[in-house]
Amino acid sequence: MSLRSFLNELEEKGEVLHIHEKVSPIFETASIIQELADGPVLFFEKVEGYDVKVVANLCGTRDRICSALKTSLNELYTRLSDAQKNPLKPEIVEEAPVMDVHEKPDLSRIPILLHFEKDAGPYITAAAVSARSLDGKVENVSVHRLLVLDKNHLVIRLVPRHLFKLWSVAKKRKKDLEVAISIGLHPSVLLAAASSPPFGVSEYAVANRLLGGSLKLVKCMEIDAYAPAEAELVLEGRVSFERKAEEGPFVDITCTYDIKRMQPVVEIVNIMHRKDYIYQALLPGGPEHRLLMGLPREAAIYEAASKVVPGVKAVNLSDGGCGWLHAVISIEKQTEGDGKNALLAAFAAHPSLKHAVVVDSDIDVFDPQEVEWAIALRFQASEDLIVVPNARGSTLDPSADQKRGLTSKMGIDATRPLNVPVENFKKARILSTRKTAELINRLRRKMK
Repeated sequence: MSLRSFLNELEEKGEVLHIHEKVSPIFETASIIQELADGPVLFFEKVEGYDVKVVANLCGTRDRICSALKTSLNELYTRLSDAQKNPLKPEIVEEAPVMDVHEKPDLSRIPILLHFEKDAGPYITAAAVSARSLDGKVENVSVHRLLVLDKNHLVIRLVPRHLFKLWSVAKKRKKDLEVAISIGLHPSVLLAAASSPPFGVSEYAVANRLLGGSLKLVKCMEIDAYAPAEAELVLEGRVSFERKAEEGPFVDITCTYDIKRMQPVVEIVNIMHRKDYIYQALLPGGPEHRLLMGLPREAAIYEAASKVVPGVKAVNLSDGGCGWLHAVISIEKQTEGDGKNALLAAFAAHPSLKHAVVVDSDIDVFDPQEVEWAIALRFQASEDLIVVPNARGSTLDPSADQKRGLTSKMGIDATRPLNVPVENFKKARILSTRKTAELINRLRRKMK
């Protein structure tokens, strides 16, 4: 499966908007993506100064992601969790569409977008970066933002996770870490790259399980790394063990500017791509960004909470919480304390989580009004509040200690107490007949 095959499916469903007007990659394309982020896939046919087409918003809705994974919303978390537990090694092939063209590095020929007013420069935002340990035993694939420095150099933001670990080991041996930066991928590959299986489990194998065994990889031409055979574009590079440059400002998932940091420089040594490759863009802080980062964490919270309470119905990393910092979890409460156990499990499963609310299964976690109603009527701060000071949190939170990554966390148990009659916590209803319902529907049509 490829980006193109999924695009064809969406075309048949009428979910792709083709934009034939010429647009600039400097702010204009990003502005259009931002304004139409809650709509269809956006296909930019003409980008000023380039012969390359740009696609965005491919993973902009939960339904679209479920469609890519051939699953339902109810089965999504199970699919993601099962893929991490049962990874399937992809087939390695000798020839691939992404190898149609290989050329000397010149990043200025790629329509890399400049997104926001104060960004440090154009950023690659929808790439899966793959690397292997120096002994070849461990492979990691993850999503990183990449700032363009010049025609053949990028700066990569390395959070202290698995790729950082591989780079640190190489750095101790005074060796650069070779990486494949793949762009234009099927949603399954990006979702897998955004997940966090145990160190040593290749995210390519997770993606291959999600794709039912259809993912194929190809060895890069100049470096010791692998890339999806049906990617649109691959940048082959080396992350320097010694050279760093300033990275940032950059707007991240919170829609605020992340702080500047000195980060490793990547030297691009080769570029391979399809003859008519499509550049995949992703708007930082937009719905697509929040879903790709958040869904694997929702699955992790779902699984962790399921281990400590009898039944978990749904998890939502809410839009208001940037799809990252706030979670709402609905459970089938069986005994007092279930809510607090679910909260602690959520914080453990997603360390960046700042605030979490646990509600009963009759509350829709995707409806902010219902969640607030549950807090208003089922929560007592003196009994149902958990506060954890000086815990590891997200460095993207401007109110936290961003340099040390410390924050205060709050958990709200908004489940109803079991020693009070259930009827006390149910919304009142008005009895209605079919005749009344039909009348109301007619009135609604008239109002439109």
